[in-house]
Parts: sequence; C-alpha cells; structure tokens
Amino acid sequence: MTETSNHQVRVSAIVPARNEEAVIAACVESLMDQAEIVEVLVVNDESKDKTAENVQGLAARNPKVRLLEAPGLPAGWVGKNRAVWLGAREAKGDWLLFTDADAVHTADSASSSLAIAGEQNAVLVSFSPEQVMETWYEKALIPYVYCRLGSHFSFVDVNNPRKPAAAANGQFLMVRRDVYEAVGGHAGLAGEVLEDVVLARHVKEAGNRIWFGSGAGIVRVRMYRSFGAMWEGWKKNLYLLMGGSDESGGKEFARAVAPVLATVVAAVSTWGLTDHVTTALGVLMAGIAAVSVAYDEELRRNQFSHRLVLYGIPGRLLFAGVLWASSLAHKRGKLKWKGREYPLGTPGASKG
Repeated sequence: MTETSNHQVRVSAIVPARNEEAVIAACVESLMDQAEIVEVLVVNDESKDKTAENVQGLAARNPKVRLLEAPGLPAGWVGKNRAVWLGAREAKGDWLLFTDADAVHTADSASSSLAIAGEQNAVLVSFSPEQVMETWYEKALIPYVYCRLGSHFSFVDVNNPRKPAAAANGQFLMVRRDVYEAVGGHAGLAGEVLEDVVLARHVKEAGNRIWFGSGAGIVRVRMYRSFGAMWEGWKKNLYLLMGGSDESGGKEFARAVAPVLATVVAAVSTWGLTDHVTTALGVLMAGIAAVSVAYDEELRRNQFSHRLVLYGIPGRLLFAGVLWASSLAHKRGKLKWKGREYPLGTPGASKG
C-alpha cells in the first residue's frame, strides 16, 4: 500500500527554471508554505535573466527554498530533463513533485495529490493544470489542443491498470521516489521531448498504478506570454502528441481544416450557382454554426468555458499550422526551444 499520511510523507518539489524571472516567485511561493513539502529545489538552467537572484531572495525568506545550478548541458540531454534529474539527485523527500516555473499551486496541491495516491494506490499522480489564457491566440489554440489531447490521452484509460495507455503532464507530476529511481528517472529519458508521457509509460509498464486527472482548482498555468513562444512551444511537441506519424498527423490536420474548408467551398459554390450573396452568407453561417456546436460539446467535455467557442475557427487554423510546422521540424531532425537547438534521434530519445 502507498503511505500517504501527511505526517509520514515528505515531498520534495523540483522546479526547472530557464529565464523565468517573470513567474518563478509566484510558483515558489505557492509551494514553500505547504506543510507536506519539505523543500523546494529550483534548478537554474543557465538563465540569463534574474531568475537566480529572485530565487535567492526567496531562499533568504524561507529555508525550504534552495537554488541549484545546472551548468553545461551534456550531449544527448534536453535541458529540462537534465535540470530535474539534478534536482532529483539532491532531493530528500519520499515523493518527488516535478512542476514548471509558470505553475501556481493552491495551498493543498501536495496534500490533494497524496490523498489521491492513497485512494488509488498510485505511485504517480499527475494533473493537467487549469489553463490561464489572456490573449486571443491563447484562447484559440490552447483549448483546441487540449480537446484533442483529451481524445488521445483519456483519463479513464490512463487510470485503468488493465489498459496500456499512459500519460502525465510535466507541469505537475508527483512520483514516489523509489519507483522513480527504479525506472531510471530522467536519466533514462534524457533526450525525450515528451519526457512526462514517457516517464508515465515507464512507471506503468513496470507494473505500477498511475493516476492522471484535471487540475482545476489545484494548479494553474499560463503557458505562454507571446505568440512566438506559444508557436515554438507547441511546435516542439505537437507532432508527437498527435501520434508522431504522417498518418496520425494527417488525420488531425484534416479534422481541423476540413470542416472550415467545406463550409467556405459550400458558400462560394452557392454564390456561384445562385448569384445570391445573402443565400451564400446563409450557407456560410450555417456551416460555422455546425462547427461551433460540435466544438462547444468538446469544450464542455474538457472543462473549458463555452465562451471559448468564439475562437474555434481560428483555433483550428492555428492548430493545423503549428502541427504542420511541428511535423516538418521533426522530419528535419532539429527542434528549437528556449534558445537551444536539439537534434532528434539521439539514443533513447525522442521539453527543454
């Protein structure tokens, strides 16, 4: 049985940070006052901004906080994987909580995870965080991506020990230390782009139970603060998330674009056949309404506000564009992320 009583279990929070001066304080502050978390290890991954200074200021206020350095990225490693691996080696806790620098936790995120682990006899607990979105392009692309992820990585299937499906989200992934070490930790997936999904797979394939669910009310994240960062971020992993093959990528591309294209073609054809602009506009609006109704159902199923349906059409087009770009990047064998370029196809490799 998994021991998860709050007075018995120690949790080490590990936060990889590369140029995160704008968000690191909110993340660390949301972790350091939780009773279950005995230490917050921030691993500075060669930041060129004030990330390290900000963490040092927090460490002066709270002895739980410690700054570690991750100098010199070795060949074959993705930066994030190297940083969290270094943090895990320094950690003292029975459980390791890996979380991103842009994640903000509620006061009971660790205790909630431990409670779920106890109830489900799980050795790995992960949440898909609540998404904070402010710009139109975030509201367009991110919900659409997560709706599609919901179809590829069903919580029900992942949580079923009799099914091989495995997934996790590296923005909040808590794993029992002994299990993490037994499957090789992040050293065993040094070059993986989808390190969270692969780690969950390793843990489940070793005969352990994992749990993956919605993090609404537990942890929230604003993933990207510019269009360029959003495009680069999804470009690095969307192709793999959607199946990692031309067949699966092609199906997702067609699913996104075909309804929009069919609507436009139908409207233009109607205009050409009838010479009535109002009739053509009626066809166009009917098509948009049909696409929007279907998307509204997906949004509700994935716990997004129905208001985001207004961004459905641009979301489909952005998704198709970044999926195409991601596919090309993977075929060329190189990905860029946070100022680094990673070659694909390294031994054992497939987020930096």
